[in-house]
Amino acid sequence: MCATCGCADGAQIRHQHDDGTWHERGAHQHDGAGPGHGHPHDHGQTVTLEEKVLARNDTLAQQNRDWLRGRDILTLNLMSSPGAGKTTLLERTARDLAGELAIGVIEGDQETALDANRMRAAGCRVVQVNTGTGCHLDALMVREALTALDPPDGSVVVIENVGNLVCPALFDLGEAHRVVLASVTEGADKPVKYPHMFRSAGLVLVTKTDLLPYVDFDVARHAVDVKELSPAARMIQLSATTGEGLPDWYTWLTATLPTTAPTP
Repeated sequence: MCATCGCADGAQIRHQHDDGTWHERGAHQHDGAGPGHGHPHDHGQTVTLEEKVLARNDTLAQQNRDWLRGRDILTLNLMSSPGAGKTTLLERTARDLAGELAIGVIEGDQETALDANRMRAAGCRVVQVNTGTGCHLDALMVREALTALDPPDGSVVVIENVGNLVCPALFDLGEAHRVVLASVTEGADKPVKYPHMFRSAGLVLVTKTDLLPYVDFDVARHAVDVKELSPAARMIQLSATTGEGLPDWYTWLTATLPTTAPTP
């Protein structure tokens, strides 16, 4: 958490104007201290700071959730390790469902607007949040990003969290569903190594399945481990490259909408 994981101040909220230029402003500063601040040996104080950070975050997350629900906006928190295919899946989804769903994206990365530029090119409204040395998004960052994004009622907002299987699982952002991607190139042991992330998932997408013939990934073992952690979680195997499994993902997505989304 912020008091112990090394997250630092200096997050930046960036959104792109219609002419392609980016507008940037500073976000909030984290509560709690990172390495080199405070009293590193005062464990009681550290726990208290962590509790305060999470309690404040939960309050803001619920405010986000109420605001989104009031506008019939479906919000997903997309989480994975770096390189699992989040942005590639979102690009393919946005293009395949163009004209059916209005999709806005909040991109979380430590630096650059590379993924935001990709999503804008795919036809999405997008806001970039650069966290600096921070390893996750939090509810206040998302609230400020939602203000900049200004999603229409009945639309879909996908929060592409910072690539990390640890801290993002701890922070509620106000999402309706948590979607965790597990790439076959990472190995099948991630659920047992990072149980909190998979325990919080409502949907697990096993990605890059076109590479299964070339990697050592025990699909059955992975499925058993996920179900032990989150019995109610849905699992879908897919490849954004070949299109395998994408109809199941699109069916889940459209069936989860609170109302019929407007045409973009």
